[in-house]
Amino acid sequence: MHDYPCAHAQGTRTDGFGVYPVNLIILLSGYLNMSPRPLESLAKRLLKAVIVLELAGVFGAYALFHKMNSSQDFRNTVNKRFPSVLEVYYQSNEWAGIHGIREQDHKAWSAKQE
Repeated sequence: MHDYPCAHAQGTRTDGFGVYPVNLIILLSGYLNMSPRPLESLAKRLLKAVIVLELAGVFGAYALFHKMNSSQDFRNTVNKRFPSVLEVYYQSNEWAGIHGIREQDHKAWSAKQE
């Protein structure tokens, strides 16, 4: 084991693995000695944040589906920018038993191009 001069400088401490500032050691020891109460509140806040993000995702997906379901022009825009999203829309409708939307869209879009 090497004894570096900076290990003995004021405000540092060595444990054989390296030199650490004393303030960092005090900070970390405070987290290690924390009661479960602050960790419990942190876990609750994280759980609430995850639930909020999940709900935002569900409502966003529903809003996108509703917009795509009600507007052929919007589906055309989605087809140009994000064709994989439109493919998921078509597949979910076909899985639900609603067929023919894809064909109607292609027919209408080809008629607009002519």
